[in-house]
Amino acid sequence: MTRWGILATGQIAGRFAEDLRLVPGAELVAVGSRTRESAELFAARHGVPRAYASWAELAADPDLDAIYVATPHAAHHEAAMTCLAGDKAVLVEKPCTLDLATSTELVETARARGRFLMEAMWMRCNPMILRVLELIAEGAIGEVTHVRADFGLAGPFPPEHRMRARTLGGGALLDLGVYPVSLAHLLLGVPQHVHAWAKLSPEGVDENTGLVLGWDSGAVATLSCGMIGATAITASITGTTGRIDLPEPFYRPGAAVLHRPGAEPETVPADLTGGGYQHEAVEVQRCLAAGLIESPLVPHAATLEVMALLDDIRARIGVAYA
Repeated sequence: MTRWGILATGQIAGRFAEDLRLVPGAELVAVGSRTRESAELFAARHGVPRAYASWAELAADPDLDAIYVATPHAAHHEAAMTCLAGDKAVLVEKPCTLDLATSTELVETARARGRFLMEAMWMRCNPMILRVLELIAEGAIGEVTHVRADFGLAGPFPPEHRMRARTLGGGALLDLGVYPVSLAHLLLGVPQHVHAWAKLSPEGVDENTGLVLGWDSGAVATLSCGMIGATAITASITGTTGRIDLPEPFYRPGAAVLHRPGAEPETVPADLTGGGYQHEAVEVQRCLAAGLIESPLVPHAATLEVMALLDDIRARIGVAYA
């Protein structure tokens, strides 16, 4: 049995709590917040036995094996460091932190303490995405030459919303763009060429961003993210002998459609149960049972490489955080 705690009480924390019910061998035993009222309300809503009024109290609970950090990303570093100081395994929401330096510190701290740490990039644990990787490895579309992906929400979001507030790490790139960027990285690795443009909000965060990434192999990725218009939230992976289309939402698709010359499109269905968060919890528990301190599906190197790329893009579009 893996005994879980959840740090934070927002919408995504609630979704994770619900999906954890679907995970064999998982037990949600505690929740922690910065206020007792918030923790107790969450505990009552989700049937959690213990509610703590501080992150440190949650991290010090001796009955916990793993903690899921579900705060806005500006607080990821502090929250995850608190959990590691309590010698807990940590699943920290994406993006891991606001920048490469603090993500690197988290990874180095986890390794030094011999504790498990994984970024909650649930797309990389999704069975349909893993099946797409298998198809590509089997040569279903030949060599990947182009990745296209978008993630845009309509909004509007008020200035104090976490999507717009610079003090909360706001902007489309870190909240939404991390998915298209992570998909391109998952398929092609670190790009050698980066081009980016963005329209910034009055708060100084990106509200509409376009990216072109290039690899010395000749492969390219055309990606976009935004919070001023609802895009299709789809992706296409083109290879030398075919294409795989991922419908909305591409990071948790209900199917994949394989296109090959001279053949009818082939639909590969997905088994969509729960909200999709259970797959990352399953991966954490699998790794803990195997005595691992990082996941092969979401390795530390991938987290840091994507974070470095996001830093590069932010520098190019002029978004900085205090």
